[in-house]
Amino acid sequence: MPAVTEQLAGSGSNRQYVRLTAADGSTVIGCIGTSRDENHAFISLARHFTKRKLPVPQVLAVSDDELRYLQQDLGHVSLFDVIRGGRDAGGRYTLAEQQLLKRVIRELPNIQIRGARGLDFTQCYPQPEFDIDSVLFDLNYFKYCFLKATELDFHELKLEADFRLLAKDLTSERQEAFLYRDFQARNVMLVDGNPYFIDFQGGRRGPYYYDLASFLWQASARYPHKLRRELVFEYYNALKLYTEVPSTHHFVSRLSLFVLFRILQVLGAYGFRGYFERKQHFIDSIPPAIQNLRELLASTRFPYPHLTDVLQRLCSLPQFQQIEVPAERADGYKTTDRNPYKAHPKDGPATFSKYDAQGPLVVKVFSFSFRKGIPEDDSGNGGGYVFDCRSTHNPGRYEPYKQLTGLDEPVIRFLEDDGEILTFLDSVYKLADAHVRRYIQRGFTSLMFSFGCTGGQHRSVYSAQHLAEHIHRKFGIEVRICHREQNITQVLKNA
Repeated sequence: MPAVTEQLAGSGSNRQYVRLTAADGSTVIGCIGTSRDENHAFISLARHFTKRKLPVPQVLAVSDDELRYLQQDLGHVSLFDVIRGGRDAGGRYTLAEQQLLKRVIRELPNIQIRGARGLDFTQCYPQPEFDIDSVLFDLNYFKYCFLKATELDFHELKLEADFRLLAKDLTSERQEAFLYRDFQARNVMLVDGNPYFIDFQGGRRGPYYYDLASFLWQASARYPHKLRRELVFEYYNALKLYTEVPSTHHFVSRLSLFVLFRILQVLGAYGFRGYFERKQHFIDSIPPAIQNLRELLASTRFPYPHLTDVLQRLCSLPQFQQIEVPAERADGYKTTDRNPYKAHPKDGPATFSKYDAQGPLVVKVFSFSFRKGIPEDDSGNGGGYVFDCRSTHNPGRYEPYKQLTGLDEPVIRFLEDDGEILTFLDSVYKLADAHVRRYIQRGFTSLMFSFGCTGGQHRSVYSAQHLAEHIHRKFGIEVRICHREQNITQVLKNA
């Protein structure tokens, strides 16, 4: 018998989840289902994915009737929880949150393509394949549960004709991928920072575009356009590692169809749960979903004239006009992979420094206050850079941030939303990349970067931390961080 039993929040189905804790502290997740077929689908898929060594929970034990089973406990931390700050800030995701999203989206083709190999799709529930009937079901769900509730005038026969054309286009390319169907941040668990996937029991054979559209155009996430475009690019490049991919033009064109379909699908669900069941969360989710639709119609021309006309008029209804649109901002940094040094045959043989080829490079990055002086270089070579952050907007001038540092999320969000620090660091990154790359080539062992500001608390700390993490991520070398005025040190080990 378990020492502790904890009821967990349910999913969209009627299944119940319980965390069972033994006397020795070990835990498993118990599931009690009402549908044998649904449970059977999850158990079969999980066992197949485990054999393929995909990041999913292992099924540990199953009852004879398959209505109950035990699975591996992946902990308490979901992607949904970790990126809550960016979501609550209206789509202003920090760089750390963006990097995590990119890591997760790069893992999606792994389960879609490798997971489909050798998979018996007849085990899927409630059907084995994404087909015209399932598309028309969801489109009519949108019509009856959302569109009709708005009392917007439309020609039903013309709309049905466009629905059939859209359904035909969505299913025109047969693909042997695993369509997750419910790929969202709540269904990605993080174990030691690594993504694991859960709740895939509704999956089936189908096009990989669907899951990408489902994840990136989730209404509540409010991903800014630039970040969404970068995530699509990350996915496209990751997909190349697993299968042959179409041209970027064809890929983007097909993706737009699935984005349109997915938006209509979720509006149908929001309409039923909100307008008919009166659940406020779903009513609140309608305006951002309409905004996604509005942006899509503004950027893409679809060959469905009556459907397009209806949707444009839908987006213009007064009840959907008052919506906050998050401001676009600069996200991420650009670096160059070009080697800045190229030998020329006429140069003749080179002479070498006594510091050449001495060993692996270690980079030291400091933050400091100019009031207390520039950090000393104890390596003896006197090299490196000192950057002055005082030209950028100072969060320390505002009371809410006075007791915080550049490591705290509110300060990070302030600086990145303002954008000046990003422009400043863009130049620093380019300079640092070239210098680090050349030092590695020559076998130099030490390089130092220092960032100063007025108090050594906000801008310099943010800049030093982000440069250090960038260098470590890009080059895999040891980076030692010292936030001098905060008495904080950290070592990012050689990868």
